[in-house]
Amino acid sequence: MSEHRRKPPQPQGGGRAAARRGQSGPSSGRRAAPRGATGSPADSYRSPSPGSETVGPGGEERSYGSRAEARRAAQKGSRRRAAENTAPAGRGGPAGPGRGRGRATTAPGKKRFIDYPRFGRHGWRRWVPSWKLVSGLFVGFVGGLVAMVGIGFAMVEVPSENIAAKSQNNVYYWADGSQMVATGTGVNRQNVTIDKIPKAMQFAVISAENKSFYQDSGVDPMGIARALANMARGGQTQGGSTITQQFVKNTYLSQDQTLTRKFKEMFISIKVGAKFDKDEILQGYLNTSYYGRGAYGIQAAAQTYYGKNSDDLTPSECAVLAALLKGPTYYDPAGASDLDKSATPEANRKRSEERWAWILGEMHKDKRLSDADYQKAIRKYPTPDGRKATKGMTGQISYLVDTAKKYVLAHSDITEAQFDKGGYQIYTTFQKNKVNALAKAVKNVQKERLDPKHRNLDKYVQFGAASVKPADGQIVALYGGDGYENGHFTNNADTSGVPVGSTWKPFVLAAAMKYGTYKSDGQGVSPLSKYNGNDHLKVYKPDGSYYLNKDNTPFYQNNESDHPWGYISLRKAMEQSVNTPFVQLGVDVGMTHVRDVAKSAGILDQSMSQNLNPSFAIGTSTPSAIRMADAYATFAASGKQADPYSVTAVKINGADAPSFVKPKPAPEQALDENIANNVTDVLENVIQNGTGLKAKTLGRTAAGKTGTTDENKSAWFVGYTQQLSTSVTMFRENPKDHKLLSMNGTAGVDSIHGGDIPTLVWTEYMRAALKNANDPGFPKATEIGEVQDEAGAPSPTPSVTITPSRTPSATPSPSPSQTTTTPSPSASASCQLGWDPNCNGNGNGNGNGNGNGNGGVDTGGVDGGGGTTPTPTATDTTGTGNTRGNGNGGFFGGQTG
Repeated sequence: MSEHRRKPPQPQGGGRAAARRGQSGPSSGRRAAPRGATGSPADSYRSPSPGSETVGPGGEERSYGSRAEARRAAQKGSRRRAAENTAPAGRGGPAGPGRGRGRATTAPGKKRFIDYPRFGRHGWRRWVPSWKLVSGLFVGFVGGLVAMVGIGFAMVEVPSENIAAKSQNNVYYWADGSQMVATGTGVNRQNVTIDKIPKAMQFAVISAENKSFYQDSGVDPMGIARALANMARGGQTQGGSTITQQFVKNTYLSQDQTLTRKFKEMFISIKVGAKFDKDEILQGYLNTSYYGRGAYGIQAAAQTYYGKNSDDLTPSECAVLAALLKGPTYYDPAGASDLDKSATPEANRKRSEERWAWILGEMHKDKRLSDADYQKAIRKYPTPDGRKATKGMTGQISYLVDTAKKYVLAHSDITEAQFDKGGYQIYTTFQKNKVNALAKAVKNVQKERLDPKHRNLDKYVQFGAASVKPADGQIVALYGGDGYENGHFTNNADTSGVPVGSTWKPFVLAAAMKYGTYKSDGQGVSPLSKYNGNDHLKVYKPDGSYYLNKDNTPFYQNNESDHPWGYISLRKAMEQSVNTPFVQLGVDVGMTHVRDVAKSAGILDQSMSQNLNPSFAIGTSTPSAIRMADAYATFAASGKQADPYSVTAVKINGADAPSFVKPKPAPEQALDENIANNVTDVLENVIQNGTGLKAKTLGRTAAGKTGTTDENKSAWFVGYTQQLSTSVTMFRENPKDHKLLSMNGTAGVDSIHGGDIPTLVWTEYMRAALKNANDPGFPKATEIGEVQDEAGAPSPTPSVTITPSRTPSATPSPSPSQTTTTPSPSASASCQLGWDPNCNGNGNGNGNGNGNGNGGVDTGGVDGGGGTTPTPTATDTTGTGNTRGNGNGGFFGGQTG
């Protein structure tokens, strides 16, 4: 290069301008360094452009020619550094591989309190909360929960056992408003201190209910969680409660299963656990728990089940009582079948023994029962005593109270637990003079005819009876048995399981008058229609075939006697209780029609035999005495039916109980008026000339029907006037298995007929109950239906007056006779549908009293012959539980429930 183009060297001095120029020289800092010499990213940011003259010969940096040029160079470098410093990492920023794409972002001017979604993060990272946010929220939640628990803990109050344990009496009143009896938990509770409760009892409940009782704080968090989960699913909340929680529930809280109650229970339990020692809590729990049979608290339970004080209980007895806390309905060895059909004495005894043995085993395993004491306790199950009658609950009062209580529970929202706490006034329909008269009639006849001390066949004889007001349904009297004080806890007036025999025949006749037969094309049948009344007859189906036995031989229906009646009117057949005409009539009418008429009169579905075979017509069903009296009251009231009831009003502490449903105000016309009056006319003749002749001594207009069942296992009389309808049943029952026994030989006679002892009881009672009452008679019956002859076409209706004769007929009354056993019909489909010609119903049982029909049901007796009798359901009416009952004025409910 030519020499003349090189700049001349600058002078060394030169003043301020020279100094400024000197600052842009090689020693002026970063901008003076050669590109790439410092290792800065900026050094390699941009390679020199072709032709640029920034580097001089020998590698020295070229000096800028002027201050303007230097300024421009400095501004360019500043912009580069700003872009480099703000580029995001991984996107061409300082940590990235190269220059970032897109525009740079700027930091927020002010930081947010909750940085969510997170600033400065991209994609899914924006939605991942920081550890600061998570920990902050957790601390806030825990703090809020602690505050809520603290507030709830401070707001609840600890219950007082003494106040909670107090309970009032329930007071029952007669129909005239006078007091019948005051009873309830208040007379069967006595608190005792912990030193009066055996250690074995304390350890039994701890080993069975809450093993960690002495260590826990009073609540079981896992149990509460399970309860809340169950509640969320709509299930029950029970399970996992500690003894403290159960004590709190017994003494302070309602039994409602709600979230609010569960939280209250938890708070109170914590507070109780902190305030009381464990012995106080255990004492309160054992004093407030329900053990069944109306016994609240360990002292009442010890007296009720073992007739001793609580401190005299043995470890084995303690285990039995501890088992009851799981549910007395199912663990009381005496059973509670009126509350649940599965709670039979047999099933309950088995459950009780199993839990008793398990509890003793747990006590032994927990070192709370020594080896020697365990072996002694487990050796024999200590069977509890029979139930004890509480004060005032003797004679018929116990059955009246039982009936009224069941009615209240069935017709209100009151739970049994609420009811047993007392404070209720129950106004009943029972008339004291009639109740006493009915009990006296039974006792007088028993004394006169039965001698159980000297005659074994007179043992175990029982009576049940009920008296109902027609056109109203009021139960004015009932007889339930010998009384709780004598160990009889079954209410015989309310017991199903005793077949009614020929007292069922009026429903067959009423169905024939209403529906006719398949031969009459729907035209009603007259009571003067004739059917073959001879003994040992085939039963024909509408298609002309006849019923067969299992071996395909013809089935024969028998009468009690082999008297050759020939073709007799239905009126005559009812008078003498001849079976064969009514069995054939029932088939011709259709058993479903018979069932419907019985139901409309007041008989419950569940008490009717499900086998609608020929024997259904002569009494295989097992309604209660209350329901039979009520159904015959429908005939007495010219077809008007009213469900039976035993309570007119319920008050709680003087005010009407809001949920109690009062009886309906008026009866319904269930049967045609003239049909009912014609049935009454026929049943008047039964008393005047037939099997009910002993009722004639009543001396007033009355109608009724006798009934006796196969093998003489039960006998009935149901009769009525316009003012009163009364049923009386008599039967023998094995006290061990509650099966019916034959009454052949009872009272020193070959057999007991419905027209004998039951009719005597009925007559004596009705005479006393209707003393000084007028005798209005019955409405006159008018002719009804066609007169049919079973052997041929309908006959012209004769112009006769249907009135009962006042002298006995010349035809003989039936008497027991020995007949041969006839095989029962085959188990083909039972006759279910009216007049279906293809119906293959089964004859079931034989009129001779020795049949054993396929359904295991009875078919009559002296008033309606053969078949076998079902085992009675001996309902125990003293148990506890939340079952509503059936409403017969008590156990058997109204037709809708």
